Amino acid sequence: MAKSWANLGVDLHLEPTGTTSTGVRRGLTDALRSAVRTGRLAPGTRLPSSRALAADLGIARNTVADAYADLVAEGWLTARQGSGTRVGDRAVVPPAHADPPRRTPGRPVHDLIPGTPDLTSFPRTEWLRAARRALAAAPSQALAYGDARGRAELRTALAGYLSRARGVRADPEHIVICAGISHGLRVLGTMLRARGARTVAVESYGLDVHWRLLTEAGLRTRPLPFDERGTDTAELTDEGAVLLTPAHQFPLGDPLHHDRRSAVVDWARRTGGLVLEDDYDGEFRYDRQPVGALQGLDPDHVVYLGTASKSLAPGLRLGWMVLPPALTDEVAAAKGQADTCGVLDQLTLAEFITSGAHDRHVRAARLRYRRRRDALVDALALHAPGIRPTGIAAGLHAVLRLPPGTEQSVVQAAAWQGLALHALSTYHHPDAPAATPDALVVGYGTPSERGWTAALEALCRVLP
Repeated sequence: MAKSWANLGVDLHLEPTGTTSTGVRRGLTDALRSAVRTGRLAPGTRLPSSRALAADLGIARNTVADAYADLVAEGWLTARQGSGTRVGDRAVVPPAHADPPRRTPGRPVHDLIPGTPDLTSFPRTEWLRAARRALAAAPSQALAYGDARGRAELRTALAGYLSRARGVRADPEHIVICAGISHGLRVLGTMLRARGARTVAVESYGLDVHWRLLTEAGLRTRPLPFDERGTDTAELTDEGAVLLTPAHQFPLGDPLHHDRRSAVVDWARRTGGLVLEDDYDGEFRYDRQPVGALQGLDPDHVVYLGTASKSLAPGLRLGWMVLPPALTDEVAAAKGQADTCGVLDQLTLAEFITSGAHDRHVRAARLRYRRRRDALVDALALHAPGIRPTGIAAGLHAVLRLPPGTEQSVVQAAAWQGLALHALSTYHHPDAPAATPDALVVGYGTPSERGWTAALEALCRVLP
């Protein structure tokens, strides 16, 4: 007897051999063992239930259950109550006279890495219209080097928008345009070092690229403790500045507690230190009004950093710093006269904002990402009820808490299925004191509308 093409939910088929019950069991066991050994079944892959696989193959359920039990005993598979049968974490042995299988995929099929919006939803038509209007109205002198702070049209548009939408107290004269948050931090690091700062406090969880930029400026980064109320700002001492994501902490996703928002402003006033506020995902809050910017509490001690990377696209390379008045000239000098962002894109964004197209785009995007957030929560409740999503009130990502000891195996299983995602440990500062809980950081904003359902299904397949 030989039944073929039993689909296991991944691109793999089995051809068990044998005519007697004993022969079928042995043939199925050999086929599964071979699939694991050669890498066709990746570590962490969830196998069908014995009932489902028996139905696919047209054999007795006990035969499948016995084959599973044999392979669990041998260590090829693992079985845990509530998690089903999965491929164990064993080294892949290539078959004789064959090229070894690729251990890591190339370009992932599904991208759930946080930090990027759905680029297929970029408002091309409205952006093109804004570009035409802006270019037609721009004076020839606009194409010169110009002000190191950036075009006045964009600084004026941003001052109005940030005041209305984010509660920022902004004057166009004190806004400096930059090429995204990383560029802004590079400029601020140079300025802080020139002012004599030696250390910048940072959150225990964040982006290593930001810490590296500050280090390259000659500054040491010191992580602050983190608990259920967010970053513990009471631990600040004599640092020159502190870098925070207070509206929606990246990556854990919760806003900074109001007591600690007040405490960090009091620290800045008392010591003369600066608060560097990265308004990550500030516009995307789903269950109530967005948390206002920390800068509104004290514009003289908080540097507000924003970007078009999440609301529109990171490829625009447009960001902004709203500065305390006393720092504007220093920051502009650190940025450099010739270090300007593209004038045409600045003028286009200014027109995009003032025409109302930006508000319409953000509202539409907020509804789209909320639907994805809700679909993720519903899928977890159905397919992985033991997985708890957190940090989901805002932003473009969620944190999925995993059973202890499973983080790396799940990430590895995801890679084998063409699913790109990050473990929470990726974002843990190396000097932070507390151990990192096992969790995934899932960026649900990244896939296209057409690809979201398939990405979500792939995610559910690899969860324990």
